[in-house]
Amino acid sequence: MEINIIRGQNQIGGSIIEISSKSTKIILDIGSNLEDKEIVVPEIDGLFKGEAKYDGVLISHYHSDHVGLATRILPDIPIYMGEKSYEIHKVSNEYMEREYLKEPKVFKVEEEFIIGDIKIIPYLCDHSAFDAYMFLLDCEGKKILYTGDFRSNGRKSFEPLLRKLPKVDVLITEGTNLSNNKIGKINLTEKELEKKGIEILEGNDRPVFVLMASTNIDRIVTFYKIANATKRLFLIDTYAGQITATIGGNIPNPRTFSNVKIFLTSSRKHEILENYKKNKISRDKIANSSFLMCVRASMKKYLEKYPEEFSFEGCTMFYSMWEGYKKQENMKEFLEFMKEKGVKIISLHTSGHADEKDFDRLIKKVEPKIIIPVHTENSEWFKRYENCEVICDKNIIKI
Repeated sequence: MEINIIRGQNQIGGSIIEISSKSTKIILDIGSNLEDKEIVVPEIDGLFKGEAKYDGVLISHYHSDHVGLATRILPDIPIYMGEKSYEIHKVSNEYMEREYLKEPKVFKVEEEFIIGDIKIIPYLCDHSAFDAYMFLLDCEGKKILYTGDFRSNGRKSFEPLLRKLPKVDVLITEGTNLSNNKIGKINLTEKELEKKGIEILEGNDRPVFVLMASTNIDRIVTFYKIANATKRLFLIDTYAGQITATIGGNIPNPRTFSNVKIFLTSSRKHEILENYKKNKISRDKIANSSFLMCVRASMKKYLEKYPEEFSFEGCTMFYSMWEGYKKQENMKEFLEFMKEKGVKIISLHTSGHADEKDFDRLIKKVEPKIIIPVHTENSEWFKRYENCEVICDKNIIKI
């Protein structure tokens, strides 16, 4: 077998990894580069242009740095995704009026499927994307584990996953949190975030905002629990409402949770609001409620139109995203707007990626002979595992 790190080595995001046997070629993730303002399609023959030379593309989760180029591949190449991961990808892009995948092949948790002579088992893992997967590949007597993006600090226990994973020949692993400024930092858990949020709001009866990604479902659960504990309505806009209602089940959503209310920020999306007649809420009613509202930087115009009798003074806004987003112009403007309104901004966030102890536990369990770091700016960190060959300076690896 041969592994070709087409892209993703010594950088975060934009992963494109080729696995090939004598008769089969597949791709693991097909992400766009995080720093690209517009999608740039690499010149890869047989994948994006010419005659199709690949038997399938596996998508670990719906974040753009893993799926962003999926709509650009040649139409004859099948794409495989988890069922809920695809539904979130579809509904979020549909809402934003962006291109999305049409009818990929859907796999199920731990159900083996085969592409050519490569056997694949998808393992559900914890990440800031719902329904994210690791992939175990078995071919020509070799086992490869690709982690995608993962962590142990979410709402799924890491131990059951570790128990299921076998020893492997090669581990292809992310290393997002291994930048020098993050070394030694242990991720807070979502439950610890929940506890901190409740403590911060103790004795505070003013409205609360939370700036977060609507596709970060664990974080939605965290702030829903904070809202409940502090006796506030949990408010989400039509975008987040569509996503959570699509997942359903025990995820807080405006279709089945009476204390989750959905509001409209754009008249163009009014039809969506009508699907949730029991739980829709107007701006005027919100202004007279005790609430915790999920917001995004794009909601500045919506919040500017709040009734004059509603005062932002003394409100709290939790910033629950990557600190790097604060450098973006629209984010700067939104944060400044909230500060000028008298809103106190508090960072309350934890990473969606593994920390050092997570790598220790994973590597101890699967005992790889070879480690290939991707999705990281510090591949050298993995050289501490002396019983493994760590490959971070060449793209093509034969095993």
